[in-house]
Amino acid sequence: MSDHDDQNPENDPQLPAKIKDSARQIWLAGLGAYTKAEEDAGKFFDRLVQEGEQLESKTRGVVEKQIRTVEDRVGEVRERATGTWDKLEHMFDQRVSGALRRLGIYRNEDIEALERRIESLESELTRLRGGRSAAGDDEE
Repeated sequence: MSDHDDQNPENDPQLPAKIKDSARQIWLAGLGAYTKAEEDAGKFFDRLVQEGEQLESKTRGVVEKQIRTVEDRVGEVRERATGTWDKLEHMFDQRVSGALRRLGIYRNEDIEALERRIESLESELTRLRGGRSAAGDDEE
């Protein structure tokens, strides 16, 4: 049985050293794996950041272009709307003025134009009569 005892691993005098060496190798392998994972994660993170920056610059350009397009369209619509409102206002003014004239009500501008015309005619009449006023004509 002594042969059998010599082959038993528990009786191996180098067994503790082998276990210690094996445990150390497992420990070192774990440290190496941790370090490698940390390095790869850092590289992976840096790559993700770089790709994100590229995507951001691409999308920023597209978004800015879309914003400019929308602003241009809004400007065009605003111009059309302003023009339409101006036309509508002008048409409304003309219709109201026409209706007021038909009712015998004239605008201030019309009355002022008539007053200027009357003044002009009076001046012309005075000139033709030789500087005499209309009041002097009643005396003759």
